[in-house]
Amino acid sequence: MEDTRHLKRASRVVVSVFIAIALVYGVYFMPLPLFIYSAGTAEVIQPMVHVKQSNYEERGAFMLTTVRVSDATVFSYLLSFIRPYEELHLKKELLQKDESEEEYSQRQEVNMLSSQSSAIQAAYHNLGIPYKISTDGVVIVQVFKDFPAHEVLQPGDYIVNVDDTPIHAKEELQNILKSKKEGDSVSITYKRKKITKTQSIQLALLPPDEGASQDVRRVGLGVVPANVQSVKSDDETKQVSIKAGDIGGPSAGLMFTMEIINKLTPEDITKGYRVAGTGTIDEKGTVGVIGGIQHKIIAADKAGAEIFFAPKDYVTPDGKQRINNYTDAVKRAEDIHTSMKIVPVGTLEDALKYMDNLPPKETKTS
Repeated sequence: MEDTRHLKRASRVVVSVFIAIALVYGVYFMPLPLFIYSAGTAEVIQPMVHVKQSNYEERGAFMLTTVRVSDATVFSYLLSFIRPYEELHLKKELLQKDESEEEYSQRQEVNMLSSQSSAIQAAYHNLGIPYKISTDGVVIVQVFKDFPAHEVLQPGDYIVNVDDTPIHAKEELQNILKSKKEGDSVSITYKRKKITKTQSIQLALLPPDEGASQDVRRVGLGVVPANVQSVKSDDETKQVSIKAGDIGGPSAGLMFTMEIINKLTPEDITKGYRVAGTGTIDEKGTVGVIGGIQHKIIAADKAGAEIFFAPKDYVTPDGKQRINNYTDAVKRAEDIHTSMKIVPVGTLEDALKYMDNLPPKETKTS
């Protein structure tokens, strides 16, 4: 009888321990279908941009800004209601159709590479430096689940050959597959990190293009490819390279361009100020709106920025949609009582003119 009671007591203890572990996991570790947006970091760009012909020290700094995106758990979800300036977003708002979080990260890496390419072109265009565009390969951004390629390829793989034909651009891949039929197989040589492999992959019918007839169907691998490009200056002494580490997305374009121009001109255009900002840029210098600017204001303020370049608010040509960047930036700056100056920019020229009109910052002496 006594032994039976001991066994029951031990069983209750074991069950209680397992319940406690399950509760701790459920509250602190189990991810919800939500992301939490909060202030990220403000990173000095100078160490990321490399130019052969750069031989002076910057007195100030240009900084890119980021938004922190983290998985929500029950615990962090509840905390978000008492933490100021955190935002909750459904994951499906951020992810494209059938896109995994890994594929989203890969897409952001490709966006960053594209942003760097545009930033270099914008700087060269502004300074009148001749350049050429080189396509350096094809990277896979997404692999659709219901295709045979899903068992072989992953986001981040580089396509090297198709049936022994070298592939340098996604257009070459698409042209080869045009002549194929459903059920055909192709030999794909791909590179994953430093390892190169070759495997036969069966082709399948792709979903119809948007607006196209159901009768017009193409076959393919079921992947989203992207070209990886580099910008080559005709003058080797003005060749620019950018190494941004793990930072992803397209929104650092404007600030990369400002840093590149600073390194390619004889004077220090920072004039001693700490200048943060955000915004996409195209090769002609047009600055585009981005998401999460209110969080970037907090990151820049914490990093001691004195000036913040914010894209001008954008209204669609039909007037039906408005995307606030400058307005949201000013509101958040007022909320946190920062002394940082918020400057609206629509073009690279706007930012350069603002810096040109600033008096040099006085250096404090002791």
